[in-house]
Parts: sequence; C-alpha cells; structure tokens
Amino acid sequence: MEVFEAFDSLLAAASGACCSPLAVFIQIQGCIICLTLAVGWGFATYVRNRVIQRMKLNIAKGNSFAFICEDINDLEHSAQLNLPRVSVIMPLKGFGEHNLQNWRTQITSLYGGPLEFLFVVESAEDPAYHAVSSLILEFLGSVDAKIVVAGLSTTCSQKIHNQLVGVERMHKDSKYVLFLDDDIRLHPGSIGALTAEMEKNPEIFIQTGYPLDLPSGSLGSYCIYEYHMPCSMGFATGGKTFFLWGGCMMMHAQDFRKDLYGVVSGLQDGGYSDDMTLAAIAGQHNRLIWSPPVAVFPHPLASDLSFPRYWNYLRKQTFVLESYISKVNWLMNRALFATHCYLSWGFVWPYVMALIHLAAFVRAPFSGSTYSEAFSSSCGMSLASCLLISTVVELLSMWNLTKVEIQLCNLLSPEGPTVSLGSYNWGLVFLAMLVDNFLYPISAIRSRFSQSINWSGVRYYLEKGKISKIERSLANGPSYSDLAWKRLYGKRRIHRSTSFISYLSKKYYPLAPTKEV
Repeated sequence: MEVFEAFDSLLAAASGACCSPLAVFIQIQGCIICLTLAVGWGFATYVRNRVIQRMKLNIAKGNSFAFICEDINDLEHSAQLNLPRVSVIMPLKGFGEHNLQNWRTQITSLYGGPLEFLFVVESAEDPAYHAVSSLILEFLGSVDAKIVVAGLSTTCSQKIHNQLVGVERMHKDSKYVLFLDDDIRLHPGSIGALTAEMEKNPEIFIQTGYPLDLPSGSLGSYCIYEYHMPCSMGFATGGKTFFLWGGCMMMHAQDFRKDLYGVVSGLQDGGYSDDMTLAAIAGQHNRLIWSPPVAVFPHPLASDLSFPRYWNYLRKQTFVLESYISKVNWLMNRALFATHCYLSWGFVWPYVMALIHLAAFVRAPFSGSTYSEAFSSSCGMSLASCLLISTVVELLSMWNLTKVEIQLCNLLSPEGPTVSLGSYNWGLVFLAMLVDNFLYPISAIRSRFSQSINWSGVRYYLEKGKISKIERSLANGPSYSDLAWKRLYGKRRIHRSTSFISYLSKKYYPLAPTKEV
C-alpha cells in the first residue's frame, strides 16, 4: 500500500507540474503543431486533387491519354517532332529488391522526343552493372540506353561524381538533363510533363518532384514515411517552391556546359548533397525551383527494412545540414537545424505529459486526492483531450493526402502495379511519428559533432562544410545499403550473395554484350 501511495503522490505531483504555465504552453504548442501539419496536408491534398479532377474531366471528354498530356493534340506527329532532346542520368550504387521494376518504369517512358538514358556506376564490379546490362539488352533497338563507368570520386560524394560524369557523356544536343534516383517508379508521362513545364516557363532553373513512400510493414519503414510526409506539403504547391529533392531534378543542360552560377564546380568541389547544394545556389541567385503537381512518384520501401537501417538513413538525412557552400547557406542550415529540433521535441513532449495526466486521472479515485490534485487532474485531462482531438485531425489529414496521392499515382500509371491505401497501418504511423520526432534531434546533434558519415560503404569527412577526406574500406564496410538493402559489391564480397544476384539476372535477363561508355 505504501508503494502505491508513494506512486500516486508522485503521479499527482507530476500532473500538477504539467499544469504549470510553461507546461501548459508546451502542450498547447503541441496541439498547434498537429493542427498546422493538418492544414498543410489539407492544402497539399487540394492541389493534388485538382489534378485528379482535371484528368477525370479530360478522360470524360474523350482523351484516353490524359495520363500523358492534358491536350490530346500534343500527341500529333507534328507536335512530337518539335520536342527537345532530354538526357536522363541515373547514378547507381548496388542492386536491390525493387531496382529492376523501377528501372523498367524509367526507361519505358512515353516521351515522344529524342531521349537517352545514362546508367552511371562506380565500376563494372558493382552488382547494378550486371543487372542493367541485361535490362538494356532486353530493350536493345527500342531504347537509347547505355552504361557509363565513372570511377571513384575523390573530391565529392560518389553520387555527385556519377552525376557529373553522366553530364560529361550526355548528347551534345540535349536541351534538358533529368537526374533520377534508382528507387522511384516513374510514370509513363512524367518526362513529358516535366519537359512541357520547362518549355512553357524558361525561367525555371530546376524542376523537381517528391516520393510517395510505400511502407513495407516494419516500424522503420513507417518512420521513413512519416519523416517524408511533412516535407511533402512543400512539394505540393502546384508550382514555385523552395524545396528540392535529389531523386528527381530536371535542369537546363546548358547550365552544366557553361557551369552557370558554379553548378558544376559547386558540386565537384567538396559537394556532399546534390539537392541541398543546388537549392543553395538557386536561393543565392534568386532562381526558380518548380514542382508540378503531377510530379509524385511511388517509392516502394524494402520489405525487410529494419529499425537500425532506418536510424542510419536518418543519420544521413541530418548530416546534410552540416554541408554548405557559402556563409548564407551555413546560416540557413543552422536555422533549419534549430527549428527542426525544436519542433520535433515540441511535438513529442505533449504526449509524455498527456500520458502522465491520464495515469494520474486513472489513479485519482484510489488515492484520496485533495482538491488541488483533483483540479490538476481535471486540467490535465482537458489538455490531453485537446491533444487527442488535434492528433485525430492530423492523422485524418495525413490519411486523406496519402489517399489522394495514391489515387493520382494510379491514374498516372494506369498499366503499372496498383498502389493501395489498405496496406497502411495507422497505428504504426502514429507510433512512427513519436519515434521519428524523438530521434531527429539526437541524430542531428550527433551529426553536428561527428562531422563524418558512412554512406553505402564509403565514409565521408567534412571540413568547413565540404568533403575533405574519403575512406573506402571493403573489408569492414557494409555489404548492403541501408534504405533499399541493395547489394553494394560484387565478387570482392561474399560470394553466396553475388551468385544470387547473378542467378536473378540470368533467369530474367540473359546476359549478352552491353553498350558501355
């Protein structure tokens, strides 16, 4: 009994402390954060839903190809002849569960203009090289695709190095260059839609899009989905945005040929993050970043995405705030660091306080509480009720945006795999919200003091915001990437897994001579 009395007294005291002016402010702030997210997702839903209604209207009017273009006259041969040449550059690293399906959607674009695909790998020993070789052979004669071996990076991240080597090898007549990550599914009309926007508005410096995460069922996959969702509202503006995602970036090819604003030198000279670097350049020179409402791409997450792999992914995301190319960029990153950390823990602590209020309220009838304790319990339950309502509104808004984006993706890829909302576990979504927001400041602080990160088996060291040292250790490095669980190395690593990849490639895509640059 004495133990329960002591526990009840502690609960009552904690509940009373959570009703202090500062604690009340924190809990009200938590409700405001939830409702702000709900409003932002509501606006994003409106923008995406407008596109769906427009597509349905075009289909009703007889345009069966509304998923490719709004005006069916744009598919006339005379209009297709005038389309500009586009080079699609895909930096690759490793070979994983969804890569073949993703690559297929990327090279089977229905864009009617001249189009080339450059798959850029670090070396021929990369498992991606073997799989891409077979894929290119399957489409030999119908798709202009080639593999480029870039070699090892020495002054920037391997991804940026692969991108810049791809730019060097692109066709001399290419007007636009599109950088794509290998972990997204492209829609048949995506390249055409992006190109049309660039032609319509020459002031666009960079055009971008954003992924719709498809969680695999693990808590780690839901944490990644939850991490991306707040950012999604910044890409659902229907046009101008300040956000940039490196998984989809279309730019003027001439900007790279002329090194306009230092886009090449800025990336090459110690660049770690392609999107953060280019976004900083765009902001510095007041150039336009554009995100069309149709640029949302399904992003299937690995079926065995574990929590430790999510943590490594989060570390990489927070580490980008440590890289910068100018003083202004450094100040912006510090502001993002402070704001994100404050809001993340500002989101989590109200739930801790609500749990205390709930426990005190449940134990109140058995503790013989005083009037002041009963008042604190009543006040606490009122705050907890407000937080509950705000959370329900927030989750409903997130659910609605996800539903609309899934519907949009299914309309944009009518013959592709159907994406379903039924696979989402909203209990895990809520848990992921708490876990991700609790861990973000911890990861950001660790990145702030470590100044180094292991990315796909390569350790990068930063000094004054730029990569100063690169270490590659095949003996001690990971065999698989964190997010997609892609096999990173070929025969130099464990032979059993290499044989499995070889088996997959031979079974589905018989190997033959490949077009290589």
